[in-house]
Amino acid sequence: MDIAVVGVGYVGLVSATCFAELGAHVHCVDVDARKIEQLNQGVIPIYEPGLEKMIARNVTAGRLRFGTDISKAMPKAEIVFIAVGTPSDEDGSADLSYVIEAARSIGRSMTRYTLVVTKSTVPVGSSEMVRKAVREELTRRRLDIDFDVASNPEFLKEGNAIDDFMKPDRVVVGVDSDKARELITSLYKPMLLNNFRVLFMDIPSAEMTKYAANAMLATRISFMNDVANLCERVGADVSMVRLGIGSDSRIGSKFLYPGCGYGGSCFPKDVKALIKTAADNGYRMEVLEAVESVNEKQKNVLFDKFSAYYNQDIQGKQAAIWGLSFKPGTDDMREAPSLVLIERLLEAGCRVRVYDPVAMQEAGARLGDRVEYATDMYDAVKGADALFHVTEWKEFRMPDWTAIHKAMATPLIIDGRNVYEVPSERGFVLLNIGSSSI
Repeated sequence: MDIAVVGVGYVGLVSATCFAELGAHVHCVDVDARKIEQLNQGVIPIYEPGLEKMIARNVTAGRLRFGTDISKAMPKAEIVFIAVGTPSDEDGSADLSYVIEAARSIGRSMTRYTLVVTKSTVPVGSSEMVRKAVREELTRRRLDIDFDVASNPEFLKEGNAIDDFMKPDRVVVGVDSDKARELITSLYKPMLLNNFRVLFMDIPSAEMTKYAANAMLATRISFMNDVANLCERVGADVSMVRLGIGSDSRIGSKFLYPGCGYGGSCFPKDVKALIKTAADNGYRMEVLEAVESVNEKQKNVLFDKFSAYYNQDIQGKQAAIWGLSFKPGTDDMREAPSLVLIERLLEAGCRVRVYDPVAMQEAGARLGDRVEYATDMYDAVKGADALFHVTEWKEFRMPDWTAIHKAMATPLIIDGRNVYEVPSERGFVLLNIGSSSI
């Protein structure tokens, strides 16, 4: 099968590469000529484990191509995926301008029946806007070409995206014609053979499923952070509480880990968009409003612990930060808790020294010379008055505490991911989430 993917951002590039791995011939299109040039030179614009080798393998096999001209992809493509960004507008709504422009470019280049599939995260009703944009462009060309529109939201986790695509919990597809269903079934046939679930439904339900899934996961995180904050005040240990409630089969243990807040390109944006969608339809998502509020407060919890420990006398203190990306396995710093912490520290007059296994280049672009950049995790703690553990990279799990104690000015560990158990007899003070209080 020949398909085209419009947009080579995170979702588009991973999806296109995995479709090629499954045997499809994929033409990737993006308006960013520099990004396309890099891809054609073998330079991957995102960090995702295993992706670089998979791209190289499929480019060599002739199944994966990159270009800026969608008209070159349309004559052969049976299915065209729209996988462009939908950033948040100032009012929290999803900006669909890139999606609509992609739809228009498809309509301007379509030569025969095509299934247009929205893979971008879009509010309910967006597929009808895509259908309208394509039809308007065909009308301008005075052509009456049949086409269908479908919704196929992605559920990829950064850092584990390839496995998520190739071994999915489920594939959600919204269609409104038998022909569209048959085409999607043919595309996902390798997954059907492996008994993965492809769930067909109407298009609005598919669009809503994506938002509802991310909103539920964000809700579990904020709920657990709320519980953790209460545990500190009543003398309970949130780690024990998590084990207790997670053992209930109705609840389960996933996404019940307390921490310093969620970030990334999906949860913050999608929660805002769902709240705005509800408001536009005369309804208020009160639970999600609370989820968003708790998360914003939680991003300040590490700084608050640091400030309280030093009785608010922190000007001139040196802070070491381990982990800058919003989660391990990616260099993505969008909405990352580390950014909130760094801004608070700098505003308070602290010196900040940072280290992340893969996000240092991204940090440099975002933070410039306002912070110091360490060469490794041990270099970061030299002379530090506090060590903040913000992102739970594997290399941070079993540090040499003796070397760290020797290097730090004050052996204060503030663990934003509840990974460490540092014995107090070694001279450390450990503050974490949900069991330590000052």
